[in-house]
Amino acid sequence: MKSNNQILSIKSNSLAEFSIWKLLIWLILVIFAALIIVPLIFMFTASIMPATEILKMPYPWFTGKIHWQNYWNGIKGPYNSFIYLRNILNSLIVASSVTFTTVILSAITGYSLAKFDFKGKNLVFISIMATMMVPFEAIMVPLYMVALNLGINDSYAGLILPFLTNAFGIFMMRQYLLTFPDNMLDSARIDGAGELKIFWQIVLPNCKPVIATLAVLTFRTQWDNLLWPLMVIQSEEMKTIPLYITRFLAETNTDEGIMMAIAATASIPIFILFFSMSKYFINSGVHSGSKS
Repeated sequence: MKSNNQILSIKSNSLAEFSIWKLLIWLILVIFAALIIVPLIFMFTASIMPATEILKMPYPWFTGKIHWQNYWNGIKGPYNSFIYLRNILNSLIVASSVTFTTVILSAITGYSLAKFDFKGKNLVFISIMATMMVPFEAIMVPLYMVALNLGINDSYAGLILPFLTNAFGIFMMRQYLLTFPDNMLDSARIDGAGELKIFWQIVLPNCKPVIATLAVLTFRTQWDNLLWPLMVIQSEEMKTIPLYITRFLAETNTDEGIMMAIAATASIPIFILFFSMSKYFINSGVHSGSKS
């Protein structure tokens, strides 16, 4: 039999080995977090500095004075038109509308593919997934011609309609709903609940983690979308934030402070959405709900 000293020695070695691995994992996580956070810190600190301070080497992370003029100059724009505020509103309308329709339509389609048996279901799912293999650049010219023929260019409809839903969102919802317990749905049907009532009162409330994930990804994609608005939007009043940034940089002398102020302002809605949805990522308890 092993003595108490030997047992204690083995336990100490195991704890030491575990601590080393834990420390190594934490070190790797800290490094990756720094790679993500440092550029954000640079953006926000540079947004409150004069351009002359930003270009100094080494970079002064904080000069002690806050240069709020960068934000004011960015908001009022090159010709004091304040068109940036309208462009922010445009981006909010487009991104919010696309996010809402994508979540709802993806949830309905994913629920149908996950919980209903019908002829050709697998073929429908495979066909939807096949569209993910087609890059947007391959269809943007035909899509633009369709928008022109429908007369929806330079409008909210032209920005929103082509992105009402997407295959990735349907895939996410289907895969999540495959794990949804059938006995909960059957119980609701026995109690006399219709399919719409089951979907709205049982299925959707229990899909908060995947809905939050899909909402954040979709909103960010549309918020940063440059290529399609660049094709269909001509008037200054209908332009979105990415178009404003490209126009601002093209028509004025480069001012790094103003550039960073515009970028920092444009990133605020993404941060608000992410942190407001983060509780659903953390508390992702699944499938508890009322049948009524």
